[in-house]
Amino acid sequence: MMEIINIIALILVPILAVVVGQKLQERAQKRNDKMQIFKILMTSRIFGWTNESVQAMNLIDVVFADDKAVRTQWKTCFDKMCVENPTDTELSKIKTEKEKLLEAMAKSLGYKDIVTWESIQSPYVPKGMVDLMAQQQEYQNSQSNVMRQMEKIVNTNGKEKENE
Repeated sequence: MMEIINIIALILVPILAVVVGQKLQERAQKRNDKMQIFKILMTSRIFGWTNESVQAMNLIDVVFADDKAVRTQWKTCFDKMCVENPTDTELSKIKTEKEKLLEAMAKSLGYKDIVTWESIQSPYVPKGMVDLMAQQQEYQNSQSNVMRQMEKIVNTNGKEKENE
């Protein structure tokens, strides 16, 4: 009888170990996916929209499928963002809803006492970085103006040649 128990144990223990190991790996991967989305959105709150933040937001329903609070806040946030030409008031509401989404994610990840409402609303942005971003925006605006002026010149020259 003892031999049968030993044989069953020899067969079942490795199988059970594999199953438990796979479950632990799946759980760890789900948490990593949630953390990745949370980190991207926490970082991008400084810059506004980035390609990564948009991709992360599009994955929220899938990655946080097991968290009703996060998905509910995501729906509220999404509904606020679906405005064609938002006013300053609507932009403020969108910002608040995005911050509430980050707060819900922090709670889901077990960071409710570490990542607070105040820390979400107060990202670190060094002055030099703000200045650099303003310079880059000014440069892009200048390039756009130059391109519009060149387009006008080309169009004007083309019309003059047609009239000749």
